[in-house]
Amino acid sequence: MMSSERLACGWLHKLLVLLVKLHFAFAEPLQPLNGTGCTAKGPASYILVFTGHWSPQSFPKQYPLFRPPAQWSKLIAASHNRHFRLWEEGSSASPGVQSFAEVGVTVELMKAAKEARKKRTVGVMYRTAGIPNGIGHSSTEMLIVPRNPLLSLMVKMIPSPDWFVGVDSLNLCEGNRWKQEVTVDLQPYDAGTDSGFTFSSPNFPTSPPENITKITSQMPNHPANSFYYPRLKELPPIASIKITRQRRTPDRQTSISNHILPNSINPQRFSATPLDCEVSLWSSWGLCLGPCSRGGVRHRTRYILLRPANAGSPCPELEEQDECVPHNCIKKRQ
Repeated sequence: MMSSERLACGWLHKLLVLLVKLHFAFAEPLQPLNGTGCTAKGPASYILVFTGHWSPQSFPKQYPLFRPPAQWSKLIAASHNRHFRLWEEGSSASPGVQSFAEVGVTVELMKAAKEARKKRTVGVMYRTAGIPNGIGHSSTEMLIVPRNPLLSLMVKMIPSPDWFVGVDSLNLCEGNRWKQEVTVDLQPYDAGTDSGFTFSSPNFPTSPPENITKITSQMPNHPANSFYYPRLKELPPIASIKITRQRRTPDRQTSISNHILPNSINPQRFSATPLDCEVSLWSSWGLCLGPCSRGGVRHRTRYILLRPANAGSPCPELEEQDECVPHNCIKKRQ
C-alpha cells in the first residue's frame, strides 16, 4: 500500500508542476504569428495615393512624347506577411513580375497571389486605374489586418523595356500601433529580363536573365541609357506614394477605390534636370580645297546626337577646318 501511495503522490506532483508551467506559459503576451511584430488590435483602413512626377523638365533625355507618350500602367499592390515577396531588389524576377514589367499583364501575378492566399501569407490584392500621362494621380482604399501588415506594389513605366517603380514589404505597423501616414519617393527599377537601353527600345530579351536592380543616374553606365545623367548624384523621384490612415465610420459607404484624383491636386515640384548636348565623333578630314602649297584648307564635321535642355551645356562647334599639308594634296597625273 505504501508503495502505491508514494507512486500516486509522485504522479500528482508531476501533474501539478506541468499545470503550473502551462499557466505561466499562457500568462505571457502572445507573440505575433506573422513574423512582423505587429500586435495591433483590429484592422486599419488606409488611402493609398500614387503620384507620377515623370515630366520632360525632370527627365528630358529621350522623353517619350508619342507612340506611346509617357504614362503609367495600373498599380498592383498586395498586403502580406514576411513569408511572401511580390518582388525584391537583388533577386530574379518571377514570371509574374517579368510579364508585368515588360507588357503590363497582371495574370501571372494574380495567380501567384491567389496561391499565397491559400497559405494565408497574402491578405488582399489591390489595383488602381492607369494614368495616361507622366504626371498624375491614382488611388485606392485598403484594409490592412495585423496578420498581413506589409505592403508591396508595382507600377510599370510606359513605354519602357522592363522598367517599373514600386515598394517592397513596407511595414505599416509598429508594435501594437498602426502608422498614421507614410510617404515614399520612388525610383525606377530594371526587372533584368530585357536589355533595352531606351524607353522605346525594341524587345531584346536578356539571356540569361539578370537580377532586379535600381536604375540610377550613372547605372547602367552607358550614354545611350534614357536615365544616364552623369552630372547628377541621384535621379529626382520619378513617382511617389502617400499612405494615410482613415477613420472608419458606420455611415461611410462611398468607396474611392481606383479613383483618379482631380487635377486641382498639384504634383510635387522638382528642379529641372540639366541635359548636356551630345555630339558624334568627328568625320574624317576631307580633301583640300584650293592651292595645296598655300591657302588650301580641308574640313571635317560632326552632328548633334542630343540637343541640350534645362540650361545644360551647349553644343560645341560642328565644323572644323585646317590648313592643308602636303600629304593631303592630290598630285596631278603627268
